[in-house]
Amino acid sequence: MIKWAGWLITLFGAAHTLLALTVEKAASHAGTWFSGGLRGDDLAAMSPANSAYWLSVASFGVPLVVVGLIVLWLDRRRITPPQFIAWTLGIWTVVGAVVLVSTPWPILLLANILLLVGARRTARHGNPAPHADTTRTP
Repeated sequence: MIKWAGWLITLFGAAHTLLALTVEKAASHAGTWFSGGLRGDDLAAMSPANSAYWLSVASFGVPLVVVGLIVLWLDRRRITPPQFIAWTLGIWTVVGAVVLVSTPWPILLLANILLLVGARRTARHGNPAPHADTTRTP
């Protein structure tokens, strides 16, 4: 369950970023981004280049890929991811669902549920995984 959750989170973040760059044509503004064209841009009245930047590269997609890969990394080492990851992403997913109903938020909600159930199931059956030793000095 944890592995599925990690893959869903990773794929959701990657798909959002890649689709924004390609289908939404955000990448066509890369010249403006890297030439300093966004410096001083008004966030209240975003230019198309700034809007494209926030939709793609500066969106939640890249951090979601990182979180998903961390979940997978932990799972490969038989370390149960902390439940706060699922709870935080779950709350954020629900807020997003309320604000924008027609987004693919159910995919992230499923990933959060899988992560929570997997973590609880592992805790219930005794996690043989290593835990961080907070008393050990490097």
